[in-house]
Amino acid sequence: MSVFHYEEEYKIAQEQENLLTDISTRCILVLIMDAITDLTPRQIQILKAVIDEYIATAEAVGSETLEKKHNLGVSPATIRNEMVRLTELGMLKQPHTSAGRTPTPVAMKYYVEQLMKPKDLSVAEEVAVKEKVWNYRQEIDKLLREATKALAEKTKALAITATNEGDLYYAGAANILDMPEFYDYQLTHELLGTLDEYAFWWHVLESHDDLSSILLGDDLSTGMLTQCGFVYHKFKTPHVSGAIGVVGPSRLNYSAVIPVVRYLGNLIDEFAS
Repeated sequence: MSVFHYEEEYKIAQEQENLLTDISTRCILVLIMDAITDLTPRQIQILKAVIDEYIATAEAVGSETLEKKHNLGVSPATIRNEMVRLTELGMLKQPHTSAGRTPTPVAMKYYVEQLMKPKDLSVAEEVAVKEKVWNYRQEIDKLLREATKALAEKTKALAITATNEGDLYYAGAANILDMPEFYDYQLTHELLGTLDEYAFWWHVLESHDDLSSILLGDDLSTGMLTQCGFVYHKFKTPHVSGAIGVVGPSRLNYSAVIPVVRYLGNLIDEFAS
């Protein structure tokens, strides 16, 4: 058999393997989403407490920590049993080096969509953000550059803006080095490598039709980047369309990040129209 045929067979086998993996992942997600609808009020309360604690500390959360810091009204043993059940349901996972639990991407998405209460920007915060980009409202390139910079400064994360003209702006790359998740060299290397890949980010944005969205786990990417979260807001003006957003660990403080991302996305719409 020729080398060409071997390569063709290998390619077909890889495509089949990827298809089976995708089907398996989707089946698992369906099962998990079905389980979410059956969560008891106490399980939801404990799950929210775990995620709140994890967002604040970036550390695996144990039952004793929850009992001491959150008014759950049940014993550590009961909390522990419920956390085991939440782990079985695919909502929590247990790092090998810790007795505590951390939320899965599915749990984080459920938290964002069902449990989290987004914070509104104060008038003073809106004015402060608008002032940073006001002087650039007549020049789209500078507007997008300064809006990206303002977003990074406000969220203390990595901000990214991509346009349909092939431009990719980013700011705040150093911010991720303050986050414990990015002490992992491989994760940091992979994320920073995407900053030279406009096609990667444009593909992510084109794959989702929502005006605003939060992408976690496999919704964002594969490999190491499944550990990240991405919040974006799309804009469309007579001159350019695209999206501005923030990327960071999956435990981003979404309640604080989402309002800033949306506000700056709307400002770009307003100023560039």
